Amino acid sequence: MKRNFLFNWYQTPRGKLLKELETEYLKRSITVSCQQIVLQIGGLGWEDEFVDCTLYKFYTILDIKKLGSPLARKICARAYNLPLKSDSVDMIIVSHLLEFDTCRFQTMREIERILKPEGIILIVNFNPWSLWVWYQFLWEKKLADSWRGHFISKARVFDWLKLLNFEVTMTTDFFLDEVKSKHGKAMSSAISWAATAYAVKAIKRRYTLIPLTPVPSQAVKLMAINSITPSAHVEKK
Repeated sequence: MKRNFLFNWYQTPRGKLLKELETEYLKRSITVSCQQIVLQIGGLGWEDEFVDCTLYKFYTILDIKKLGSPLARKICARAYNLPLKSDSVDMIIVSHLLEFDTCRFQTMREIERILKPEGIILIVNFNPWSLWVWYQFLWEKKLADSWRGHFISKARVFDWLKLLNFEVTMTTDFFLDEVKSKHGKAMSSAISWAATAYAVKAIKRRYTLIPLTPVPSQAVKLMAINSITPSAHVEKK
């Protein structure tokens, strides 16, 4: 199973701390109405810790192995071929899935297709520059043997989102002692390389081109000054 690295990581002491940080982040970030459609791509098994599926009745988990909270609706399908209508989902959560997806960019295209205009996407990935992640990957044979993925940098995610007309509104870096967030367009941070994982929040923008109607040119009419006839004549005495 490709994501064994992730699930085994969460069982380590530092992984448990990372799980707590990501749980609090996801709990704060699900701000849509409970009547709106929220899709989580890739089951985690501990969704009950950050979402109340009895309240969010349209919270749906898409996972090929049907992983995830038993209280949530399930869809058994591949992420790169989503069986959903275009512009039908209000919010999409992609937590540690793109790193294990061999068709990750096609998955991003599918996400853009099914997400409504002004819909929200949350992406959570490991930081490829984290020494702790690489230590866990290289020295823990049990975790390394199950790894079949690819670490993705934050800059690469930004490029994908920009190409698909998403606007990044917030990034969050998960350090194992704190969480640091940044709003707005200036997302770079001098110490973000030290984070264990990061999250990106973006909004799907759909720009409508307004056709410009050509203005018909009008010929300028010239008039000689001497041809002006005064409206009143003044008599000289």
